[in-house]
Amino acid sequence: MPPAVVLVTGVSRWLGGALAAELAADPSIGRVIGVDTVPPSQEMLRRLGRTEFVRADIRNPLIGKVIAAASVDTVVHMNISATPAGSGGRVPMKELNVIGTMQLLAACQRAPSVRRFVLKSTSAVYGASSRDPAVFTEAMQARAVPSGGFAKDSLDIESYVRAFSRRRPDVDVAVLRFTNFIGPRIDSLLTGFFRMPVVPTALGYDARVQLLHEDDALAVLTRAATGPFRGTVNVGGQGTLLLSQTIRRLGRIELPLPSPALGSVGRLSRRFGFVDYSPEQMRFLNFGRVVDTTVLREEFGYTPRYTTAAALADYARTVPPVVSPRLVNSVTSRIRSVLEHAGDTASAVGERLRPPPPAPGLRAVRDA
Repeated sequence: MPPAVVLVTGVSRWLGGALAAELAADPSIGRVIGVDTVPPSQEMLRRLGRTEFVRADIRNPLIGKVIAAASVDTVVHMNISATPAGSGGRVPMKELNVIGTMQLLAACQRAPSVRRFVLKSTSAVYGASSRDPAVFTEAMQARAVPSGGFAKDSLDIESYVRAFSRRRPDVDVAVLRFTNFIGPRIDSLLTGFFRMPVVPTALGYDARVQLLHEDDALAVLTRAATGPFRGTVNVGGQGTLLLSQTIRRLGRIELPLPSPALGSVGRLSRRFGFVDYSPEQMRFLNFGRVVDTTVLREEFGYTPRYTTAAALADYARTVPPVVSPRLVNSVTSRIRSVLEHAGDTASAVGERLRPPPPAPGLRAVRDA
């Protein structure tokens, strides 16, 4: 049975607006209400069709009046910020993500009309570390629990949603853990990273990357809002690519840097607003993350149209290469050889500067 009244948060962003437009095009759905703190662009407003836009802040308890007055039966929560720069800083970002979700859940708990709640979550809740398994399933937890940023916010949000599900067992709750989005129209952390002509990476690491095309993300959200699935599901495209492969296929130049230098680049990048090279993003680019999608295909009932490689290829059509692939390979190989030579030289110098071992029979004494 299709929902009667759907409320979608975060409709001013591309994916939230696209979902509201998709639901509004379905004649079996009575009303679609889009909520955000800022109005959508003129282009997005035209696309929203019969969606009723309400300018409201989910951090304000007044969101409860919107839900109650419209007798909303389905809520799709997408107003979660992934970057401090997009929210005005880390503190406003946390308020929007965590406090906003708490207020929204409190409003849903008080509204007897609510029968379904869909959360757009992220696979970042699994963290990224050298101790990670090859593939994460929905039953697994992070080996290295994220200590801050978007991933920590997402962990907190999921815990509040689980608590809400226990208080309102009559509400079907679906938690969608998406891998990184990519596509010609969506603006994500990874697309900003891949748009740089020279892409800094961590020397000695080559992460596995699993991508999800924007069209598949939209299809999964639409199915979750209108279907019967309840529970947690990983959402990602089939297959993986190495980070170095993705950079070469996009015609970018990879610049491997030692970790301390990469940290400095990240701080400068965040300070001047180039790319949000946050510590959690840097860990992901070091270790990567791959999720199992068996539940998506067998229980949720959706198989992504695009594999990871196909999603990257579709995005690459709209990103002209900075240089030819042959030149990328040549420059990358040259950079690596220079860095390897520098590492060998540093090791040799270190061996020469190392103090000789103490003479036998003498006791080594060090200052406290």
